[in-house]
Amino acid sequence: MPWQWRRTHTCGGLTKQDAGSTVTLVGWVANQRDHGGVIFADLRDRYGVTQVVFHPEGDAAVLETARRIKSEWAVGIRGKVRLRPAEMVNPRLSTGAIEIEAEQCEIFNESGILPFQIKDPCDATDETRLKYRYLDLRRPQMQRNLTLRHRAAKTVRDFLDSQGFLEIETPILMKSTPEGARDYLVPSRVHKGRFYALPQSPQIYKQTLMISGFDRYFQIVRCFRDEDLRADRQPEFTQIDAEMSFVTEDDILPIMEELTRRLFAEFRNIRLPNPFPRMGYDEAVSRYGTDRPDLRFGMEITDISAAAERSGFRVFEEAVRSGGAVRGIRLEAAGPVSRKQTDDLTEYVKGFGAKGLVVLQRTETEWLSPIVKFTTPEFLAAAGEALSMKAGDAAFIVADKAKTCGEALGSLRKKLAADRGLIPGDAFAPLWVTDFPLLEWSEEEGRWAAMHHPFTSPREEDIPLLETDPGRVRARAYDLVVNGSEIGGGSIRNHRKSVQESLFRSLGMDRETAERRFGFLLEALEFGAPPHGGIAFGFDRLVMLLAGEESIREVIAFPKTTSALSLMDGCPSEVSEDQLKELGLKITE
Repeated sequence: MPWQWRRTHTCGGLTKQDAGSTVTLVGWVANQRDHGGVIFADLRDRYGVTQVVFHPEGDAAVLETARRIKSEWAVGIRGKVRLRPAEMVNPRLSTGAIEIEAEQCEIFNESGILPFQIKDPCDATDETRLKYRYLDLRRPQMQRNLTLRHRAAKTVRDFLDSQGFLEIETPILMKSTPEGARDYLVPSRVHKGRFYALPQSPQIYKQTLMISGFDRYFQIVRCFRDEDLRADRQPEFTQIDAEMSFVTEDDILPIMEELTRRLFAEFRNIRLPNPFPRMGYDEAVSRYGTDRPDLRFGMEITDISAAAERSGFRVFEEAVRSGGAVRGIRLEAAGPVSRKQTDDLTEYVKGFGAKGLVVLQRTETEWLSPIVKFTTPEFLAAAGEALSMKAGDAAFIVADKAKTCGEALGSLRKKLAADRGLIPGDAFAPLWVTDFPLLEWSEEEGRWAAMHHPFTSPREEDIPLLETDPGRVRARAYDLVVNGSEIGGGSIRNHRKSVQESLFRSLGMDRETAERRFGFLLEALEFGAPPHGGIAFGFDRLVMLLAGEESIREVIAFPKTTSALSLMDGCPSEVSEDQLKELGLKITE
């Protein structure tokens, strides 16, 4: 671009104080309007929009150029800033009090036929948006989101720097340590038959940094997991990763709370509570059916097994006798629940493993439900009292294994709240969930697996149970949940080699396997490793909440689809036989 077209101002920077100035603007044509001689164009860049006017008495060549320009052409404008007539001021724009009277217009590049209009909201499909992501990113909403992401990262860095944390980079090519999600593997050309892995997190490296004497570390870091995707999950994602030495949970959590409060205050003008409430894992699962409870609305799960055991209804009684449970949620002022609604909700809970759903409604004079004729009045009274039911309320009841009841009702609770408009859109409810089980049984693998990761410390008093009763061991772990979304998770780590080895044995890992996978960490723990712990925030999820979006794809510049495809550049793609040969690889059917 010739030097004379270097901009003097952005398209969002001019105000009425600039009236009379000669300025140069560059950007994209948002639209062009020919009003029978006078031509208007809106020029846009990431800073805003400025209206440009071309008068018929002006330079004929400039006017002819103005007639040609179309949406998304890249152009330059030079002219004088004029105040708009009072009746034409646009209060919705920061530049709405002025316009540019064009004296020169340069076309830098034309645009082809657009696959969709560059406007908010976008009416294109997600697939089209991702294929033409460079156009989608021109939309003001996307530019606001990525600007917010940049500023949020700066806030994080400034805050953690003020707390004495050092930002230290860790390797992207690392050793594969399969324990959890699948690794993305990178073949070595120099050492054929050997592979690097892309990090699922910097976990082992940040623990090593603690052993190295860097007592406060952080990093805004890219991580990679080869797992099934959804709206809030991508194969490559970003974490705010932090670790501290010589600390307990009560040192880590307040600092991370303050960081979260600052972000929400700065970018949402929301004052979060101080301190955040805390809830144990067992209580969260019992009351909400999940370890990620959304506290913005009620409808807590209530156990009515004691009443159901003598209800007269065979399904309820057999569920309790077989070691299961009967649990329900109350929807206040539900109004009549139709048979079709009941059938639809029954199919919904079956998707979570439940065998069925009972809907119990209360009116001023009677109980309404297909099971009423099979149950006793005493059960209806006891269940209604336990669920705090009043006239007009409805209860949704599941009889099954306790875990199935929780998962089905926990999901139904969120669905009913969303369908009935019970979730306030401008409310944010943070919560620390603590006291997780250290291990959970994997039916698929027939062994104990780490609920978080295999470096989490057990509660001190539970360490002897690692060898005798692993399922009862509690973890020194904590998750930060906001509005039902886990945005951060961490733990106190094992700093003693003996405890780490005991945990590996509980996971079914023999000494040889542990040494092969984690030998350098086990060795490092023998050299004065300090007590340490940390946390990782899902930065994409955090920015998603700050931006008021429903998917992390709206706050990532170049995301992939739910099948891990990049529609814009076509990856993953095939590579040549020569490349495979150089790496010592061969593709088989």
